[in-house]
Amino acid sequence: MSAERADRIRAQERRARAERRLRTGPAEPDEPAQPADPPKPAERPRRAEGIGRRESPPRRRSQGSDLFARVLVAIPLAFIAIVFVDLGGAAWMGLMAVISVLCMMELYRMLDRWRPAALVGYGSAVALVIAARYGGEQTMLEVAMASVPVTFLAVAIEGRQNMPTVAIAGTLLGIVWIGLGFGHAELLRQLPHGNSIVIDVMLGTFLADTGAYVGGRIFGHRPLAPAISPNKTVEGLCLGMFTAVLTVFIAGRFQQTWLTEGQSLLLGLTIAVLGPIGDLFESVVKRDAGAKDAGTLFGAHGGALDRLDAVIFTVVGGYYVWIGLLH
Repeated sequence: MSAERADRIRAQERRARAERRLRTGPAEPDEPAQPADPPKPAERPRRAEGIGRRESPPRRRSQGSDLFARVLVAIPLAFIAIVFVDLGGAAWMGLMAVISVLCMMELYRMLDRWRPAALVGYGSAVALVIAARYGGEQTMLEVAMASVPVTFLAVAIEGRQNMPTVAIAGTLLGIVWIGLGFGHAELLRQLPHGNSIVIDVMLGTFLADTGAYVGGRIFGHRPLAPAISPNKTVEGLCLGMFTAVLTVFIAGRFQQTWLTEGQSLLLGLTIAVLGPIGDLFESVVKRDAGAKDAGTLFGAHGGALDRLDAVIFTVVGGYYVWIGLLH
């Protein structure tokens, strides 16, 4: 009896072991149990590409190289201007007409969505310079007034149904701003000592622009007109104005037989005030047109209008100051 009982107990144990093997799998005594892998330290989540990463700022052109490039552009232009100022006559008139048309082409290209009557503008620009050469102030004014109905007729004949008033305004902007500006350059050249005054105006204007650029880069902290031109500063404006007055005053010392110190200071102050206004005026037009530069004639330094925006204002002021001093 005891033997049968022992057999039953052994059979129950074998069944229990078999059931455990079915539930847990067969034991492999030959291979020791592998210890559990230690927990890995939590990895820092990777940032998405370009998010949260501080990127190195873009490399800027050094101040010295930019200034050197400006000088390289200015030197040949100054040489050409001096040669044509000295020649005067038809040569100076022709240069003013060509530059006027180039500047107006850049303006009308910026204002293309306004659909200006470009041919009327180009013809008026040339006519204004010729009128200044052979007729004077009155003839130039007559041409300017005649351009108003001519512009209207050109827009009306073309049948522009979409904002014709804007097309007329854009056309007349170029005629009054650019055409009359270079017409006054021709008038100034014809005055007594006009060749020297033109050179004084150009020297004062261009050196003032360089002085404003250097002053803004070195000392500039307070923005001058951030809504119009964010890069211009009050410090640059002050140094540019001082440069204009100083340049014309020094130039006047070489012309003291007919230009007094007071006259040279007045001329320099006129340039110092009108030059920045002309620069800001063009900046407003470019911002409204959504353009960084008016053109690409001088590569990275913009177009003809970008280089001559200030002188268009200063040559007009110089003409009226000088003709007032003569009388």
